[in-house]
Amino acid sequence: MENWTIDIDRWAAMPLMEQMANIGSEVGRTRKWLGKDKPQLAESAFCRGLELVDATIRFGRNNMASRACLLEELCRARELFSNSFIKRDFDTLAYLEKYFGQFASAIKR
Repeated sequence: MENWTIDIDRWAAMPLMEQMANIGSEVGRTRKWLGKDKPQLAESAFCRGLELVDATIRFGRNNMASRACLLEELCRARELFSNSFIKRDFDTLAYLEKYFGQFASAIKR
């Protein structure tokens, strides 16, 4: 597995929509590599995705009034992502990719 670390300062300064879109990219990569039977690449994408979710949970929107809702949403998404990776649940991975993909679409608009 490759060595990859997130630039926390850059991540914390990034708009939430961009953070969510980046998480979605890793979810998509995870699903893609699992589907192509490339477990090492899938695991790398999965680990990067978890690291991005964890960074968003830890540093995301600390002064936001609805932070509790954001944390609940992110923790649930993390749980779904983890379970779907472990179980190789392509349907849930596709659902999560679509969910996070909406943020990428919103950025493009």
